[in-house]
Amino acid sequence: MKKGLEVGDTAIVTDRVTKEMFAQFEGQVVHPAYSTVSMVYHMEWASRKIILPYLEEEEEGVGGAVSVKHIAPTAEGSLITVVATIKNIQSNTIITKVEVRNEEEVIGVGEVKQVILPKRELEKKLRPRN
Repeated sequence: MKKGLEVGDTAIVTDRVTKEMFAQFEGQVVHPAYSTVSMVYHMEWASRKIILPYLEEEEEGVGGAVSVKHIAPTAEGSLITVVATIKNIQSNTIITKVEVRNEEEVIGVGEVKQVILPKRELEKKLRPRN
């Protein structure tokens, strides 16, 4: 990794809740509300945005773990703001704390773990097994 990444660095993702983000299984909407799956996606995206400028050409960041607490429902059309902040950097592992808000309140909190690996190592692990 390039130098400069520090505890406290942040990144923000904003988005507007659409029908595609509703809680659903096998195409059937369970609730017309922002889903936990979509929240995890946005948490990972905000966390990834922090590391992207620091990856070397031969490196890639991969998800290692996500913990999430979905606190409140959010309706279609609501604006969500996701703030990821680096909590810990240890060797090739980056931990971010993440907060998700709508226009009125905190709707989710969690942590995202990313591991920085050489692309060659990742490609080797991802080769199809016959």
